Amino acid sequence: MIDNTIETQTQNLIQELRRGVIVLAVLSQLDQEQYGYSLMKRLEEQGMQIDQGTLYPLLRRLEEQNILESRWGMETSRPRRYYLLSSFGKEVLENMTVEWTRIRSTVDELLNLNKEK
Repeated sequence: MIDNTIETQTQNLIQELRRGVIVLAVLSQLDQEQYGYSLMKRLEEQGMQIDQGTLYPLLRRLEEQNILESRWGMETSRPRRYYLLSSFGKEVLENMTVEWTRIRSTVDELLNLNKEK
């Protein structure tokens, strides 16, 4: 049976919305080298929670797309994989930021129009 409560539907839609902006959020934090856990904590401190099961596959996919570069760091007792925006990734982030700003502005206007009615 499908759960059609307001709370359930709202949570489902919020999850969809978040999925759409996670890539932008992750890229925005990789102007400095980060390893997965530090990136996850950095995002969490700014109000964007992302679990490991979402983050690590995303990082690998972005690296395969040449948006990120990575290296293994041996500075601690455990090796860590550090990620950083590639030069291509910086351009992608710039383009995504422009589009995000446009979308956000449009949606803000639409929401404000609804309030005025």
